[in-house]
Amino acid sequence: MRNRILILFAFVSVLCYGQNRPLLYNVDDLPQALLQNPGTRIDFTKHIGVPFFSQIHLFAGSTGVTAHDIFSDENSNVNQRVQNVMDRITSGDYFSVNEQLEVLSFGWKMGSRGYFSAGVYQELDIFAYFPKDPALLAFEGNAEYIGKSFSFSDANFTGEVLTVYHAGYNYKVDPKLSVGGRVKLYSGIFNAESTQNDGFFSTVETPGGPNFYRHELDDLDVLVNTSGYASLKEQDNMTVDQAVAELLSRSFFGQNVGLGIDLGFNYRVTEQFAVNASIQDLGLMFHKNDTENYHYFGSYSTNGLEPLFPELDGNERTIPYWEVFEEQLDANLKEETTYNEYNTWRPLKFNASFEFGTGKSILPCDYLISKKPRFMNLFGMLVSGVNRSKGPTYGVTAYWDRKVTDNLRFRLAYGVDDFSLTKLGLMVSSRFKNFNIYLAANDIIGYTNLAKANSASLQFGMQFIFKDL
Repeated sequence: MRNRILILFAFVSVLCYGQNRPLLYNVDDLPQALLQNPGTRIDFTKHIGVPFFSQIHLFAGSTGVTAHDIFSDENSNVNQRVQNVMDRITSGDYFSVNEQLEVLSFGWKMGSRGYFSAGVYQELDIFAYFPKDPALLAFEGNAEYIGKSFSFSDANFTGEVLTVYHAGYNYKVDPKLSVGGRVKLYSGIFNAESTQNDGFFSTVETPGGPNFYRHELDDLDVLVNTSGYASLKEQDNMTVDQAVAELLSRSFFGQNVGLGIDLGFNYRVTEQFAVNASIQDLGLMFHKNDTENYHYFGSYSTNGLEPLFPELDGNERTIPYWEVFEEQLDANLKEETTYNEYNTWRPLKFNASFEFGTGKSILPCDYLISKKPRFMNLFGMLVSGVNRSKGPTYGVTAYWDRKVTDNLRFRLAYGVDDFSLTKLGLMVSSRFKNFNIYLAANDIIGYTNLAKANSASLQFGMQFIFKDL
């Protein structure tokens, strides 16, 4: 079981490089804005996405360390490079990957005030805190840390792949207020999580004792829950390609389900000033099928081996010290593999922003407000975040949104978050008759040297958008 825990943890750590998508938030002529705030204002009456291409979102980020820190040629001593990273990174640093592929997206105006939208998307979300104490103990040992307690609670990660079926409704309450909600059905493909670990390892001096030091492992309690994994490992000689094919076969109807909701609103305080907010993925996954749990727990204290050297004749065995030690470990440190059901909360996302418009223009169509005043320049600030097992991660973004023509729009953004203090982003959306295409890239400065970048984000999509006159 210990090997399985190490394999799972290594899998998550190697894959990982929050997610913050400010470039499409509150963009009123893109349907993807409804996924971030179902209550946002929109100015189209129907849309249908190009299957599998209406939204492709990729995000990877790492706080505290970059690929350049480990693989740079500036220092030929790889051990020293790793040591430098170990000295700098903390248990609060984390690695995150998020991918979202919109399989199907469509929507249409309902009555004079409503807009219905629905679709299907696949999402991968991996998040892992850096296991500072276990990594320090494994890399440096305990010789220089006599009296220090190494905490196993630093080992904390989640990873999931799922398909989301959703349907939402946006409603204009009055000329100033629009609200919306979205219901989601989650279909789980794969899940692994370990977020409630505990226990300490320490080495203490024992003057006058049977040895100079005593090693103590106190109240160890490590639990790794998985779903969708047990059936993969049970198949002998399964290759990576076969495992991927098996996971893809579950893409539309996974073995576990969950429910969630999104809620949001937009309120125009004055003609030029508006505020809005939303929450996404307030939901729960129920893991009941293909589950496997690995539990390692117990306490143990040892003063080390105390060899004896009795006189033995030719037929007597020497004392099997190592076998005795292993028996003591097995008696005090337990490992169990169970198949219990478990539940996990989806990572709750939240957004809040204000926006100020200048350069009034009149657009001919808006199902919310006929002949709505439209401002060619929008200046806004967005606070967004994701709730994680040790607390929320935040990002703040200021942006300038410019409507160049009825068919061309761009947004320039500057953000600050855990990954970077200089996050520059750009979104461009262009429409050719009813066909729309958009591209959004965040942390553009990091693209000049991805090895030194702490994060990278890219969104791309195409769809048909209609504005009935």
